[in-house]
Amino acid sequence: MTKTYGFDTLQIHAGSRPDPATGARQTPIYQTTAYVFRDADHAAALFNLQEVGYIYSRLTNPTVAVLQERIATLEGGVGAVCCSSGHAAQIMALFPLMGPGKNIIASTRLYGGTVTQFSQTIKRFGWSAKFVDFDDLAALEAAVDDDTRAIFCESIANPGGYITDLDAISGVANKVGLPLIVDNTSATPYLCNPIKHGATLVVHSTTKYLTGNGTVTGGAIVDSGKFDWSASGKFPSLSEPEPAYHGLKFHETFGPLAFTFHSIAVGLRDLGMTMNPQGAHYTLLGIETLSLRMERHVANARKVAEWLENDPRVEYVTYAGLPSSPYFDRVEKICPKGAGALFTFAVKGGYDACVRLVDSVELFSHVANLGDTRSLIIHSASTTHRQLSPEQQRAAGAAPNVVRLSIGIEDADDIIADLDQALAKATA
Repeated sequence: MTKTYGFDTLQIHAGSRPDPATGARQTPIYQTTAYVFRDADHAAALFNLQEVGYIYSRLTNPTVAVLQERIATLEGGVGAVCCSSGHAAQIMALFPLMGPGKNIIASTRLYGGTVTQFSQTIKRFGWSAKFVDFDDLAALEAAVDDDTRAIFCESIANPGGYITDLDAISGVANKVGLPLIVDNTSATPYLCNPIKHGATLVVHSTTKYLTGNGTVTGGAIVDSGKFDWSASGKFPSLSEPEPAYHGLKFHETFGPLAFTFHSIAVGLRDLGMTMNPQGAHYTLLGIETLSLRMERHVANARKVAEWLENDPRVEYVTYAGLPSSPYFDRVEKICPKGAGALFTFAVKGGYDACVRLVDSVELFSHVANLGDTRSLIIHSASTTHRQLSPEQQRAAGAAPNVVRLSIGIEDADDIIADLDQALAKATA
């Protein structure tokens, strides 16, 4: 399907065709491990990457393939690879780029689990991360050294709803010749298209808004197809001969799709971070209503944020869609359809008041998730960002006196009423 269609059409039809065997209009769940080869030559061609097709569901699956094409289309990429979770997507995005002793430059404003993954877990691979305030472009450029292999940020950062100036960050990435990886989970392609702002790769936790109903975990990496992996010699996995495929050079052979093919043929083959077909099916169903849900998420978030900002029990609200936000001017440029539905607010009374608040809500669900149709609440400092130091918590927007909200698609007045009664108990 071409990109001449509008977003609402593509979110329903991209990648999907009637099943040729049965005529089924909805994408079937191909719950199979393996696929029968036509003959020995067909099998050999598939294993040599001379022909595209299905071998084994750790690598490729027809249901997952539809989801990959749909997400790639909505993001404006040339290809996508789906995997088991958002965290898996981040490791898979870095896998072809990194090596022992190499580093990435990451924004200080990231989901707490990502900060932990980058500051602790990737050390086991011999990789490292430098955390920089991405509002300081000079500091970002200064952090780059000969071993830096990528720059990483979130379009709308979790938990505070901070909006990254992707145009400015991609300008630095282009200047230093490095790929820019953008986590677009909180924005979705409906609100933000990072590739249009210079991103090389886009990652998602499809668990969140793309699925939208809290049923399955999943991740995705979208390839813009615009980066020259052979220009600098820094990315040998993509530019140099691959021993496992008889010396094939991915960039030379597959061009703009080099990263996509490598992530399937090597990444999924060896890391095994596979998305299951039933999970892909649920996410496909969710994406069909993405624009409708995001419009309601944004409208509700704006109304709730405005109410909170005027409440005397609240110190401040971080929603970028408020004129008082220092990032309000970025909304029109980076997220023209709205600032998302994820933000934080500080409760007068500090840590203890926040704990009482999350224990007092009735409509909100106290869960470690976001992007659900339901409104969700969590105290990040004691949960998702608990492993971080107080300095890291504050830098990430998860200070002890802060509560994170993921505003759902319920009646906005009901959401506000629940916060009102919970705040009364929390600050009594």
